[in-house]
This record gives sequence, structure tokens and C-alpha cells, in this order.
Amino acid sequence: MTIAHVEFVGDSLFDGQKLRPAEPVADSESALLDAYSQAVVYAAERVSPSVAHIHVTHQLRGRRAQDPRFPREARGSGSGFIFTSDGFILTNSHVVHGAENIRVTLSDGSEFPAELVGDDPHTDLAVIRIHASNLVPAALGDAQALRVGQLVIAIGNPYGFQCTVTAGVVSALGRSLRAHSGRLIDNIIQTDAALNPGNSGGPLVTSRGEVVGVNTATILPAQGICFAIAINTAKFVAGRLIKDGKITRSYIGVAGQEVSIPRRLIRQLTLPVESGVLVVSIEPGSPADRASLREGDVIVGYADKPVKGIDDLHRLLTEQQVGVSSPLAIIRNHERRTLYVIPAEAPA
Repeated sequence: MTIAHVEFVGDSLFDGQKLRPAEPVADSESALLDAYSQAVVYAAERVSPSVAHIHVTHQLRGRRAQDPRFPREARGSGSGFIFTSDGFILTNSHVVHGAENIRVTLSDGSEFPAELVGDDPHTDLAVIRIHASNLVPAALGDAQALRVGQLVIAIGNPYGFQCTVTAGVVSALGRSLRAHSGRLIDNIIQTDAALNPGNSGGPLVTSRGEVVGVNTATILPAQGICFAIAINTAKFVAGRLIKDGKITRSYIGVAGQEVSIPRRLIRQLTLPVESGVLVVSIEPGSPADRASLREGDVIVGYADKPVKGIDDLHRLLTEQQVGVSSPLAIIRNHERRTLYVIPAEAPA
């Protein structure tokens, strides 16, 4: 006997209303679901051969390494993706930083030893390399072309489950995320494509199968709040890591904290900012020390750009500032002064 699918009309089964068959899903809705599925399938099939499962080993040091109750090494894993045909793989710094041994497993099950090319904790990006033939590099897209609400797909190895695919949308653009080093990473993509431990370093891709981000973090215990580093940032960092093995930045040698400036002083000194960097300590012999900066000074500008806090100062202290004398605007004893500082290359 065939039972037809029906739905009840009215408040009660016994309200005297007749039963009518449920309406079938509209062809347009069915086609829309098919298009969505096809987009995810296409992106996954195009990018999955480029996704790498990264296994790392860290040697334990200190008291735990001497205690026989604990293992002498720690193991971890993450994700990455091949972006050149000669074996360069992009991943997160926190996946491979300090690793004694790195191995990579590709989607076809082949396994290769990997070498660390360069590592930049300040952007949480790293490049490793394997030597293998017939590699499939992922196509890199443009994160600046993304729009909020656009479909994106994350591929990685959460909890060791290789080449896991999740899908979602771009939730927001232009976010900032603080790296383990304390610096802010700008132009972060927020997505609700599910990420879990092990997804770190994997690609975030569009429906065209173009990588637009490097998956990096989630907010726990929140659900659907995940972050990826924009591929535009990753391209720049990867290029410098391949060329030099590091990212060069400048520094002046101060430790400080953001403080608010009294409104009376802002009006009196016609300051362009409402906060600045209070100098807490100065490294002896550093550029700041040579420039006669003192503890208690408040930095409000550098190189003719306003400085509202530590993050502003970090953004301005680029590689181009190494060895260049630049004006440093400060407040000292309720007076605005200008010092000249020559930043040096930041130590690793």
C-alpha cells in the first residue's frame, strides 16, 4: 500500500478541514540547492590535491624531559597547502614553530620529509618545502575581491581527519587578530565555515577553487566564529620568507602601554590623537636610548603619522624605516616635543 505524504491544514486534526497533499519543492529551489552543492564539490575537488597534512615533533626540554614519567617528545599536526609546483607549502607559524621534525602527507597518501623555509610568528605564517614531483599547486585568489555573505569552503585535517571539507560564508572582512607574539594581524577574514584544531594552516577557498585565506583560529566556546589570514598578506609574507627566510622589521627599543591623554592637554597642544604610548622602559643602547627618549614620555606620533597606541607604532616600524632618521612626536612635562630616532633591524 502506498501512503501519500500529506500535511494538516487547520489547528486540529478534527477541525473538519480536508487533508491536502504537501506541495513539492519548487524546481527553482531544487536547482539552487544543486548549484550550491556543485560549487562546494567543484572547489573541494580542485583544491584537495593541494592540501597537506603536516605532522611535527617537538623535543621537550627542562624538568619534564628529565622525568621518566613523561615522553621526551611531543607530537602535533596541522594543515597547509602547496602553492608552487616545486614544493613550497604555506601553513601557520604556530603549526611548525620550533619543530625538530616536520613530515607532510598529501591527499594521495604519499609522505615526505619537509624543511622549514621561513617562519613569521607576527603574522602566524610559515613556509615549508618538500621535494617531490607531479605536485598540484593551489590557485591563489584575491581577498580584496571578497564580499560579506560570499560562499567559502575550508579544507583541512581537523583532529587528524584528512581532507575534511566544511562550507560557510564570509561573515565579516577587515578584522584584526592578535598573534601569539602580541602583534596585531590586520585584514583578517571572519567566516562561519567550521574550523577545529588541525584546520590551522589549511586553505579557505571560493566556489571557483581559488585560495583567499589561510585558516588560523577559532573563538571557543563560540560557534561559527572562525578566522583566516587574507591571502594577500600571505603572498607577501611567503615571498619574503622564500627570499630571505624571515620578515625584516624595525624597532626602537621601548616597552610601553596605551594611555588616554587629558582633553585639556589635547586642546592645549592641538594633538591629532586622544591617546598615545606611555614609555614604561627603554632598552639600554637601543635607538630610543640614543634618541634621548625617557621613561614617562608619551609617544603621539612617528614619521609624521599619528600614534594612538602600540599597534599603530608596530605598523609604522616597517623594514623601510631601518636606518632612516624619522621624527618622533612625544609629550614630556605637558609639552609637545620632537625627537629624531633611527630605528634598527628588529632582532629575531
